[in-house]
Amino acid sequence: MQPSRDLDALLAIMAALRTPKTGCPWDLEQDFASIAPYTIEEACEVADAIGRGDFADLRDELGDLLLQVVFHAQMARERRLFDFGDVVHAITSKLIRRHPHVFGEARDLAPAEIAKLWGEIKAGEKAERKAAREAAGLPPEAHEKGVLAGVPATLPGLARAVKLQAKASTVGFDWNDARLVLAKIREETDEIEAALDANESPARVAGEIGDLIFAVANLARHLKADPDSALRGANAKFERRFRFIESELEKRGVAPARATLADMDALWNRAKELED
Repeated sequence: MQPSRDLDALLAIMAALRTPKTGCPWDLEQDFASIAPYTIEEACEVADAIGRGDFADLRDELGDLLLQVVFHAQMARERRLFDFGDVVHAITSKLIRRHPHVFGEARDLAPAEIAKLWGEIKAGEKAERKAAREAAGLPPEAHEKGVLAGVPATLPGLARAVKLQAKASTVGFDWNDARLVLAKIREETDEIEAALDANESPARVAGEIGDLIFAVANLARHLKADPDSALRGANAKFERRFRFIESELEKRGVAPARATLADMDALWNRAKELED
């Protein structure tokens, strides 16, 4: 089998990998649950490549992410649940349904009107899914109830925090000023300090730290900044500056473990100056 630009070739390769007796032992022993973490990881690697501006890497990472879709579709096909064609049909149907201002009669809408229409369409889809479950005699799922319905528990923490906050904001449970969120952040830091002063358990302190991170994610949402992207940027900045410290210490013949905190802090500030 040769590399190909044809999607059918990718589907055939995946089917071959999952063929009993002649396929790959590792691929054959996988199931939806075991593959799910890889799916999340590959999506994160796509975001990382975008953040680094590495488009050659982005091409490869998008391929890895596409493989995850194909892998799940193949396993579903084997269980006669659905196949890759059904996946494509589902998303094309959704895109057409959710864009009547492009594919339907609702033309020349302002961005606010499009957002309102999008919400109405999604609410209709949710009602249809609920009715289908009821018709099939199935109980409503816990995650389908209430304002916060539809936010997957498996989302990365920061992304899930923002989605939960955005959902709550639709019924008015939100601040109308980012400065009020900033005040909440200060309140959360005070609570962490109080927990430390009271010698609270590590679990209690961790809970307070979680509240602080949740509040910071909320501030990012209010300021229209993606918190995960912001954190990746901070991580990259930290790596860049710390490597500068290592490089400068190496020039002096000093191992980082033997350098003083004051020396490293001074080099950190120097790295900041060079970036400015």
